[in-house]
Amino acid sequence: MFISDAWRDYEVLDTGDGMKLERWGQVILARPDPQVIWPRSRPEGWREADGAYTRSGEGGGSWQFSRALPERWEVGYRDLRFYVRPTGFKHTGLFPEQAANWDWMRERLKARPGARILNLFAYTGGATLALMMAGAHVTHVDAAKGMVRWARENRELTGAREDQSRFITEDAQSFVQRELRRGNRYDGILMDPPSYGRGPGGEVWKLEEALFPLVALCARLLSDTPVFFLINGYTTGFQPLVLSNILRLTVLSRFGGTIDAQELCLPVSAGGFLPAGASGRWQP
Repeated sequence: MFISDAWRDYEVLDTGDGMKLERWGQVILARPDPQVIWPRSRPEGWREADGAYTRSGEGGGSWQFSRALPERWEVGYRDLRFYVRPTGFKHTGLFPEQAANWDWMRERLKARPGARILNLFAYTGGATLALMMAGAHVTHVDAAKGMVRWARENRELTGAREDQSRFITEDAQSFVQRELRRGNRYDGILMDPPSYGRGPGGEVWKLEEALFPLVALCARLLSDTPVFFLINGYTTGFQPLVLSNILRLTVLSRFGGTIDAQELCLPVSAGGFLPAGASGRWQP
């Protein structure tokens, strides 16, 4: 397991009955998690939730709050700062389990100051900030204007240098194809693709059809001396071995090196671990 266990501003307090109870700074939220099929360990603790997201039988869902919350608030991880808030899709703008990958990438960059990194499906910039603060120059690509704007705000909040990044709103595959035509290369690539999505130009993304071709394209974008390649997966059925096989056929076959693919997990204060997707890591 890749375990994100160095947080101070975030904590999974308990899990059970299809929900997870989390502390985000001083705010406690309860959110659905379909993998949580066991009962709650500490039922009394759930009464402390400041907000809970309830799914609708017609799709989607809504938040109910026991007290007024700020529109957004700050949380930190090591030298990084982020804005978080409850959104209409149950998310908060941050995936804390990814901290294990942030630390791994930063370790890989210690010997490569100034490395050029491409972050696809980059969301609100957690990985982008971690890489920038490690000295890398990061090209941050996401199809959603709102997420790119949020990432810029997180960059300002953290105090990362603006000249160490490019923020681009574009479909990931279209951007990669354009970079290949331009002859641009990157020392590291990471991606966090959704199961399904649409680009700003109406491009349709289906993970099972598009992931392997995209990784194969990205492998051609790597420099002659790459430092890492990371694929994150949250789609049910995409086990770590799937990511490992993709990296083996696209990156390892060209550069050699090693692959490590495992579940991403968060420790639960009430006991055990919460599964939170999978990651496939390649390094030379």
